[in-house]
Amino acid sequence: MPPISVNSRVMSIGDANPAASASSDEPKRPTPRAPREKRGVPSGLWLRCDDCGETVFRKEVERQMSVCPVCGRHMYLSAADRVRTVLDEGTFEEWDSTLRPTDPLGFADKKPYAERIVAEQKRTGLSDAALTGSGMIRARRVAFGVTDSAFIMGSMGSVVGERLTRLVERATEQNLPLIIISASGGGARMHEGILSLLQMAKVSAALARYDQAGGLFISVLTNPTMGGVAASFASLGDLVFAEPKALIGFAGPRTIKATLRTELPEGFQTSEFLLEHGYIDRIVRRVDLKSEIARAIDYCGK
Repeated sequence: MPPISVNSRVMSIGDANPAASASSDEPKRPTPRAPREKRGVPSGLWLRCDDCGETVFRKEVERQMSVCPVCGRHMYLSAADRVRTVLDEGTFEEWDSTLRPTDPLGFADKKPYAERIVAEQKRTGLSDAALTGSGMIRARRVAFGVTDSAFIMGSMGSVVGERLTRLVERATEQNLPLIIISASGGGARMHEGILSLLQMAKVSAALARYDQAGGLFISVLTNPTMGGVAASFASLGDLVFAEPKALIGFAGPRTIKATLRTELPEGFQTSEFLLEHGYIDRIVRRVDLKSEIARAIDYCGK
């Protein structure tokens, strides 16, 4: 038997497993890792002011009752937050919460009105655009109502009109000061046709009876207060307060400008313009509203 050389043994071993030989010579490559997700700023921490254009910290805005810390613009505030910021803590008792809107006309535009109501209720947590009840302001019991522009622009449908009318009637019966904060950019709710327009007269008639009984009605106008709301109960207060730079009027400035075909005065339909022309009594910052209402109630002996 011929002798087996060492070289031939090495070659035969290498030939039997060429991959092992190659892998022993080449450096090992690191296992590729999955790309790391970039850590950005969480959404919702900042918001841009529509007035001054500054980007402001959301929590700072909320701490100041949704007022821009840079320019003082009074931003949207929900009905629930209005209750929290104006009434004494834990004193609000809601009235007529069981009233629910219906679809008397079977109305439909982009979607059926019945479906729109359900969608708005889920989105806002409100059953309709008005929240009414009683509570305390600096230990003074009042009848309190607020409309919310988030619910179909705060428009006045049958339920809104009925809740406000009952609010006024209870204030008359119980001899309570009446506070209504208006934030309605839609006026009458035309999804309900003439039934919506009737609410203007119904609430106004209830306010006339309240006035005859010697009641004190303080109306607070916020951005926006437009249409049939501005043309009815919102303008009938014994005292009419307004937040700074609120848009207040019947038709919008663009509609009026197109109809009259003329340039409108600077600041037209703002709180400041209306105060100058005697339409409102006082401009009150949101942070001062609670104290101003309490002071007015005491001054009027209510």
